[in-house]
Amino acid sequence: MKKAIVLLATLAAVGLVHARDEVITLPLDEVVRLGVEQGKLDGSVAFHLSGANTPKVVARLGEDVSNKKTNSVGKDTATACKWAALSALMAFQQSAKEKGANAVVDMHSFYKRNAVKDPVTFQCHDGNIVTGVALKGTYANIAK
Repeated sequence: MKKAIVLLATLAAVGLVHARDEVITLPLDEVVRLGVEQGKLDGSVAFHLSGANTPKVVARLGEDVSNKKTNSVGKDTATACKWAALSALMAFQQSAKEKGANAVVDMHSFYKRNAVKDPVTFQCHDGNIVTGVALKGTYANIAK
């Protein structure tokens, strides 16, 4: 009996060591569109990924990181990733409004402080039970 318990404990520990961390890339504009359609983003703050065409930046108001996670049990990967990203954008929108900014520019993936820049997509990390998105960006006022 003791051997069985030790064996099960060892197998459980090995399973934790080999936890899944799948990297998914998705277009940010899909998440923004979804957020506006659902009323979670109001359109008052524009989001621009690093390298994307961005209107002239009139003022930079500081950088920030939004790191959001969601329970992915029972959700397909794309849905979980979009939900985590939308949560990050909602946090950016709220902070931008508080700072008087109308945009977040130079946004890029920043999972575990690893900067990954792409003008169209962001990275999402999908695990066994948790999905996470970390984005870094600069609050700004852009020309209209």
